[in-house]
Amino acid sequence: MTFKKQDKTAMLIHGTTDTDEYFGEEYPSLSNSHWFPWLQKQLSMNGYLTQTPEMPNAYSPVYSDWKKTFEQFSVNSDSILVGHSCGGGFLLRWLSENDVKVDKVVLVAPWLDPKKEKCPDFFDFEINRNLTTRTNLSLFSSDNDSESMLETARIVQKHLPEIHLKLFKNYGHFCFSDMKTQEFPELRDLLLC
Repeated sequence: MTFKKQDKTAMLIHGTTDTDEYFGEEYPSLSNSHWFPWLQKQLSMNGYLTQTPEMPNAYSPVYSDWKKTFEQFSVNSDSILVGHSCGGGFLLRWLSENDVKVDKVVLVAPWLDPKKEKCPDFFDFEINRNLTTRTNLSLFSSDNDSESMLETARIVQKHLPEIHLKLFKNYGHFCFSDMKTQEFPELRDLLLC
C-alpha cells in the first residue's frame, strides 16, 4: 500500500495556565481543551495533517523550549497556524524571527504580556512589520477579554495595520468557560475558505 505525502499541514498552539490547572487531574491537557480537539478533527476531515503539540511547562513557558517543540513539525507555504493566547504570541515571535511563508495564521486572543509581569523573556522580540506580506494574518479578539489581552490586540494592530481583525462580542478569552461550547465554526470557516 502506498501513502500520499500530505502537504497541507496545520498546527494549533495552546496558551499558558497556572500550576493548579496544569497539574490538576480534573483538567484536560491544554492541547486537548477548549475548541482544540474539535478544530483538529474539522481540519483533519478537510485534508490537513493537523498537530496540536503539548508545549512544555505551559505554567512557566520558556521560548527556546517551545521553539524546539514547534520545529519538530513541518511548516510550509501550504500550512495554517493557529495560536491561542500565549500560543498566539509565540507564533508572532517565531514568524518574526524566521523568514517563512505560510498559507494562513490566526491569532486567537493573542497575549504578549504587555506589562512584562509574567513572561518577560518569552516575548523579548520585535514584531516583524512585513509579516502580512508572507501570510494571510488574522486576529480574533473579544470585547470582554481581559485588559492584558485587549492591550496585546492594540499592540499587534499598531505594528501590523494590515492584519485582518475579527471582533467578537462576549467570547471572553475564547475558552470553553466563556464560549460555552467546544465548537468554533467561525475559526474553522476562516481557515478553510
